[in-house]
Formats: sequence, structure tokens, C-alpha cells
Amino acid sequence: MTSSTNTPESKLDDWIREEDLLLQRASSGMGFGVADRQVLSGLTGLQMMHALIAGQLPEATISKTMDFMLIEVEHGRAVFQGRPGAAYLNPMGSLHGGWYATILDSALGCAVHTTMPVGRGYTTAELSVNLVKGINPAKVTRVRAIGEVLHVGRQLATAQAKLVGPDGTLYAHATTTCLVFELPK
Repeated sequence: MTSSTNTPESKLDDWIREEDLLLQRASSGMGFGVADRQVLSGLTGLQMMHALIAGQLPEATISKTMDFMLIEVEHGRAVFQGRPGAAYLNPMGSLHGGWYATILDSALGCAVHTTMPVGRGYTTAELSVNLVKGINPAKVTRVRAIGEVLHVGRQLATAQAKLVGPDGTLYAHATTTCLVFELPK
């Protein structure tokens, strides 16, 4: 969804409209929780991610806890949108690094997940996060973590992500190495 003008304000408005549509869909869907393993067993990773966005599977509870949501997916790519609110400030009044890491890890992992065929899974083995600019929640109300796969092999997958504001400001970037394996039957 794009706006007729390309200002940071119009982009933020577009992001909020997308978020509102997905929140409406989620509220009429399955809510938050853990999906049934039998339901998941016949889905590819990309099918699962699409079902999450469609409200056909429950959303991860971490999304509610950390106030972010899966906003779009395609093969090898996942985008999360988050609200870096005052609830996530550290004792010094800065946005806690764990919030940056959690939304980036979600984008990275879900990007890898979109490449998994039926019967294959992954887990994060390594996560590296670089915080390059502080987020002031009073001024920056939304950010997006954009994860993209670099490599998927039989045993390892790698991905990179960036955390950006509507004006294009880079706040953090991250990489991951994931272990890929056969899921138990």
C-alpha cells in the first residue's frame, strides 16, 4: 500500500492503515497462542506465515507482549511492524536493546521459516544485533523489521534484517545463523 505523496508522515499513515487492517483481521481470527502441531504438519513455512496473517492460525504471544506484528511475508522475506512504546524503556530512559533484538529476531526467523518445506524446521543458533541509532518512542511511533534470507542449505540458513522508521532511518541491523532440521513426525 502506497500513498500519493512520499513523505515520512504519509508513509507512517500507510503503515498505520495496514496495521489496523491486520489487527481487525486478527481480532476476528484465532487470537494469540500456539498453533496445533497437526494443523502445521501439512503446511510449508510460507503457507503457515500466510495463514498467520490471514488470522487462520493464532498469533505468537510474543507479538502481544512486545507490541509488534507480522505485517507481510513472501518467500525468503518477512516484515514485522512494531510500536516502540514507553513500556520498553530501560532504567536510563532508552528503548531497551532486547526490544530491538526481539523484533529483529522475529523478522529473521520468519524469513527463514518461509523457505521451509513441509517436514522441515529451524531454530536460531546465532543472533547478532547492531544498534546504530536510539529510538525515542515519543517521536518514533512505528518501526519495521525487514528480514531477508541470504542462504538456506540442508543444515544451515542465514539471514539479515534491518530495523527502519517510516522516514527510512536505520535504527539497527542484524544477522542470524539458523540450524535447519527434519521435524519429528
